[in-house]
Amino acid sequence: MSAVPNAGLLDALALRWGALASRERALVGGAAALIVAALLWGIAISPALTGLRQASQAAPQLEAQLQLMRAQASQAASLKAQRLLSYDESLRSLEAAVQSLGAGATLSVSDARASIMLRGISGDALTQMLAQVRANARLVPSELRIKQSTTPAAGAAPAWDGTMVLNLPAR
Repeated sequence: MSAVPNAGLLDALALRWGALASRERALVGGAAALIVAALLWGIAISPALTGLRQASQAAPQLEAQLQLMRAQASQAASLKAQRLLSYDESLRSLEAAVQSLGAGATLSVSDARASIMLRGISGDALTQMLAQVRANARLVPSELRIKQSTTPAAGAAPAWDGTMVLNLPAR
């Protein structure tokens, strides 16, 4: 039994190769080299070049995302490092922030929950109030349900109605 599978086939190919003229051997060798080169290109080189092009195009976007994540991590760390406010300090800061909205906002407090009713508040005023509550009272809304109160006139900013619930620190 032969150790090489299909030994007869290999012998036949070697015999056929020996029967070819040197010019025919050169042509067959060139064709085989061309086929190997095409396979190498299609399997290894072309996909690698495509991946490299895509990576270089995505790099600026990924760098921007990384910078945003670092900024958010820094902000989270600074918020964690702040001292906790007492119930009374948080409530005083929350009351001041709600008063900045004017007559369109009313605050009601029940135990450790503060509810704010909003009527006709501009988006800018609401954004500023939320930033003020976050920074000064160190609170964030646990519930927020708002909707546009009316369709704004041409050029006017929309007004918002709804409710906001915040959880105050324990007494």
